[in-house]
Amino acid sequence: MSNTRVSKELQNEDADVMREFEDLVRRELELIGEDPGREGLARTPVRVAKSLRFLTQGYDSSAEEVVGKGVFKEDHDNMIMVRDIEVYSLCEHHMLPFFGKAHVAYIPNGKIVGLSKIPRIVDVYARRLQVQERLTEEIADGLCRVVKPSGVGVVIEAYHLCMMMRGVEKQNSKTITSALRGAFREDPKTRDEFLRLAHNGRD
Repeated sequence: MSNTRVSKELQNEDADVMREFEDLVRRELELIGEDPGREGLARTPVRVAKSLRFLTQGYDSSAEEVVGKGVFKEDHDNMIMVRDIEVYSLCEHHMLPFFGKAHVAYIPNGKIVGLSKIPRIVDVYARRLQVQERLTEEIADGLCRVVKPSGVGVVIEAYHLCMMMRGVEKQNSKTITSALRGAFREDPKTRDEFLRLAHNGRD
């Protein structure tokens, strides 16, 4: 089968999925008492389908794929941190957004990864239906697999709209989670340095 034919079949399959998605959104609008045919909502099913496809695109990727050839040999054994990486995800319990910052660090073991690849790894797992606890662990495990470092540390600070807009309605509550691997778990000095850097300047 030619690549062109495979590509067309995938495009047709994707179009079918999107049409089904639009039908479901249209039905949801009806169920809440809206008229999906009115001007303001006429294209809402299309927009919602496209939006959710974008917000869940992490299912179609992996840490290995987004890093690709971005791992390099380097004799460096000190901590490398990328802090304040924007995180946007969807809570799997209510499909409402949660958002905040991720702080990711690792200690190389003969290899380093391109700095831009670390936010890409974060997005791979954030662009799925998630809970913050699992998201933190998956980022740490993904970075471990692609660069095989001496240690990895991840901290996420996030606000959850499922707590702010509904339920307990606590607008100022922030959830903080961490995941530690290797030296970050085993060496108290390394762990303390990471946590100090991750929270430096925090209110």
